[in-house]
Formats: sequence, C-alpha cells, structure tokens
Amino acid sequence: MDPQVQNRARGCAVGAAVGDALGMPLEFGPPRPADRLVREMQAGRIPAGTFTDDTEMALALADSLLAHCPLDPTDLALRFVAWHRAGPADVGIHTGSVLARIGGGERWEQAVAAVQRGHPDSAGNGSVMRCWPVALAHREDLERLLADSRRQSRVTHPHEECVAGSCFVNAAIYYLLRGTPAAQAVAQAIQVADVPGPLRATIEAAPTRRRDELANSGWVRHTLESAVWGLLTTDSFEEAVIQVVNLGNDADTAGTVVGALAGAAYGLAAIPARWREVLQGEWPLGSGDLWHTDDLATLADRLQVAGR
Repeated sequence: MDPQVQNRARGCAVGAAVGDALGMPLEFGPPRPADRLVREMQAGRIPAGTFTDDTEMALALADSLLAHCPLDPTDLALRFVAWHRAGPADVGIHTGSVLARIGGGERWEQAVAAVQRGHPDSAGNGSVMRCWPVALAHREDLERLLADSRRQSRVTHPHEECVAGSCFVNAAIYYLLRGTPAAQAVAQAIQVADVPGPLRATIEAAPTRRRDELANSGWVRHTLESAVWGLLTTDSFEEAVIQVVNLGNDADTAGTVVGALAGAAYGLAAIPARWREVLQGEWPLGSGDLWHTDDLATLADRLQVAGR
C-alpha cells in the first residue's frame, strides 16, 4: 500500500470522527464570534472528544462493507436498525422514522419510500455524514464508489440531492487520496457525481461565501456548502475543521464532512495530536468497547483491502 495514500485514507477516517467530536458541544448553538472560536475538544451532552451518531452510522456502514463489498443495502439496513435499537444518544428525525419502520418489519425499500412520501422535500444530511467508508473501500474504482454511494444513501435518504451529495463527497475523497489539489478535486467530483443544478451552484459558490452567510443547518445543501467552504478557504486540517464547527447549528455533521475531506487532503499526520489523543466512542453501542484513533486508522486499512 502506498504510504502517502495510506496516510490520507487514515486521515479521512480519523478526520471524520475528529470533526464530529469537535463539533458535538457546538451542535444547535449559534455561530461563535470569529475572535472566540472553540479550538479544543469540549464536553457537551457527552464527554469531550466523544464522537456521535455521525461516526456511529459510518462505522455501521463500514461493517457492512467489510461483510459485503459491493454493498448489500438489506444488510446495511439491518445494521442500522441494530444500532437504532441500541439507543444512540442522538438520531436524526428522518433517519429514525425510516429505521423504526424497518425495525417494525417493513422491507427497507417500503419503509424509506413511505417516509419520503410523507415528506417529499426532505433532503437532510443523514447520508452524507456517514458516507466516507465507501470512498475508502472503493478508492481504486470510481464507478463502484459512485454505485455504492448511491446505495448507502437510498437506504434512508433517497432524495436526489442526498444521493448526489453522497456521491460528491466520496468522489472528492477519491481524488484527494490521489493528491489532487482540493479545488480541483471538488470540481472533478461535481462532474462525475452528476450533481443537480441547485446543489451544484451552492457547492461552486461556497468558497466565495462570507462566514455570516452560512446557515450550516441540517439541509444537505447547507452541510456541503459549509464543508466545501472550510476546505477551500483554509490551508490546514486544523483550520478547516475549526472554522466549520464554529458555525454552530449542525456543527457535528458539518465537522464530520469537512473532517473526512480535509483528512483525505492533508493526511493523518496533519491532524493535531491533542485531538487524536482524546478521541473516543463506543462501538458497537452497548458493547462497552471504546474506539480510539488507532482503531479508526486500522479500519481505514481494512476497508481498502476489502474493496480490492
């Protein structure tokens, strides 16, 4: 395995969890003043340095990919249901509605269709927050990457912008792992992911936005806007993640997405040691097993082998 690619792949996995944990205490809060940004892990509803449902669902997706590559959506749906039944500290409303129906005996296709019919414009960020394992499993095959990105999104989030957003994030990671400059990686990912016009316009305009123009809500369009803004207006992993999580609102999810992108761009070694040392989270839920940075780095290696 190429050491540089391995470093970037590990950076993607660890960076996603770091962004999640750093954003956790800032979730649902207002944007922080530019001169008083949070730069260290802090406690919130859970201890400092702990990742949330964003990373937990990504780990469920990773487990599914390690068992079935290409992805089996039915297997993934059942793993999501098991996670949901274990009582996560947080779960998105849309995601929870779908998983409750699957847990009640519906096929995943029926469950997600019924929830989407009830809210046809629902386009939350629940599938882009967890999608990065697909990029690592298929880092050598862009077509399979795009196909599995679509599959994993459709299990809970079939809206075209959610599906395209997952493809975009993973395609950007695909190019970043190869050392493609960030702006070029974003531009190429937009092309290959077949991003719908309104979402594409949002992503392309993101680097020109002022900080006070970024809503950073749970809408997939806002999450990708914030993540791309952070990636393309900074020059380090640390600053990219700090700038994004301090936008508040859905800080942990935007932090997860920019963390995955910036981790793939800068590599594991660029993630501050003070963050890596305190990163933690239980997986599987209820097992008592705590995951740390080394576990996520090992997972990145395993995913790359699984996809070959």
